[in-house]
Amino acid sequence: VSNTSVTKKSDIIDKLKLVKMTSFILNNTLIKTELPKGMSLLNFIRNEAGLKGTKGGCKEGDCGACTVLLGELKDDEVKYKTIVSCLTPLGNVHGKHVVTIEGLNMPVTTPVQQQFIDNAATQCGFCTPGFIVSLTGYAISGNAGNEEDAIASIAGNICRCTGYKSIEKAAFGIAEILKDKDPSNPVKWLIDNNFIPEYFDGIKTGLKGIKESTPVNSRPDLTVGGGTDLMVQMPETVKVSALNLVSDNKKLKTIEVKNNRMVVGGAVTVNDLLDNAFFVNTFPESKEWFKLVSSEQIRNTATLAGNFVNASPIGDMSVFFIALEAEITLVAPDNSKRKLKLKDFFLDYKVLDKKENEIIESIEFELPSEKSSFNFEKVSKRLHLDIASVNSALKIEKQGNIITKAVLSAGGIAPIPKYLRKTSGFLTGKEINSEIIREAADYLQKDISPISDVRGSKEYKELLLKQLLFAHFFRMFPDVFKEETLLQLT
Repeated sequence: VSNTSVTKKSDIIDKLKLVKMTSFILNNTLIKTELPKGMSLLNFIRNEAGLKGTKGGCKEGDCGACTVLLGELKDDEVKYKTIVSCLTPLGNVHGKHVVTIEGLNMPVTTPVQQQFIDNAATQCGFCTPGFIVSLTGYAISGNAGNEEDAIASIAGNICRCTGYKSIEKAAFGIAEILKDKDPSNPVKWLIDNNFIPEYFDGIKTGLKGIKESTPVNSRPDLTVGGGTDLMVQMPETVKVSALNLVSDNKKLKTIEVKNNRMVVGGAVTVNDLLDNAFFVNTFPESKEWFKLVSSEQIRNTATLAGNFVNASPIGDMSVFFIALEAEITLVAPDNSKRKLKLKDFFLDYKVLDKKENEIIESIEFELPSEKSSFNFEKVSKRLHLDIASVNSALKIEKQGNIITKAVLSAGGIAPIPKYLRKTSGFLTGKEINSEIIREAADYLQKDISPISDVRGSKEYKELLLKQLLFAHFFRMFPDVFKEETLLQLT
């Protein structure tokens, strides 16, 4: 959100000079630039570095044509992930390694490139660099060799020409080759087998030579996390603003468990959660749930706090954490803090209980017990990677077959992501059976106020939420409903 207006050109220049230059390695070249930290990485790559292989397609993070690899030092190793360069502020790559399609080229074709040739997996070629980079990222990752993961790695890349089957065959061929990958020294194996150039071996040393970035000294105009929202909405404003870049703020990147409560930093991304063994063990279905949310590239950069502050009525993470009764901590520039329930953070359409200059420091919630069940559901026009028509989450605590507490949330059915108080209250104290679920479905109408829009009519959304309520119970209590179907319930 914008905090102060900047109107004079001199003011813009003065504010931007207060920020340290951005230093990073682009392929095998050290870059030091004083260009605005808010310009997009894609623009720098194409227009400043002159590397035209990375394409600008949708400019909204949907098509994957602008995909690059981003390497970052973690635990004395360089860890790589794929990102969309069109939505990445230049300042977010400080101290990191950016790899474009040109940075993967060698005198010989890589196995990834060769599989695309052998399977005729490219036609017009516009999307091909993004696919090659994404599948190379899969090759570098620790789970390489699994076909399902190979397909998942390119879920955020779109092709209009091939019909995808040829690309799928190429991905399977790459996975087959990678089954021989040496897990003890993956970088050396990848270099020896021509997946990546030799210069990758010296990147760790190069990154260690780059000093850490320092925060803006003056009052910033904008606080930016992953950039996946603001870089879509107002890229030019971001470019000329003094920024508080929080995606690398170590204080906001922690995931901790204290007294049976998980505390997650505001700058933690969705994939940071999926990389946390404790979170995945607590929510074993989370990998499937979060595939519904966004692509690999977006999950690698979009922050939880950013998803909340966006205040979208269909924010997936907002709905998810409202059902977990999450509490957020807001911090002001003077370090004063206050806490409130996430469900109370949303006041009206795009209106938040957030003071000027406050940011979300952390999200905290109680871990589900053995007597708890939790589920997330989402319906959108596309099965994966799309904006929800309606989404919902439900947490149930029970004693025997009696619900002792129910917390139901939903998006797409009101101006805000909403805690469904009346339906949750009705379910509490009831026995888990078909009759109660049918009655609860009637209570939904007292909790919601959907409108017709491009994602569906009012009546369609009402029906969707009813179906999602049934789906929650079917997934959480399959033994109770094993002889029934959703059709029977309706």
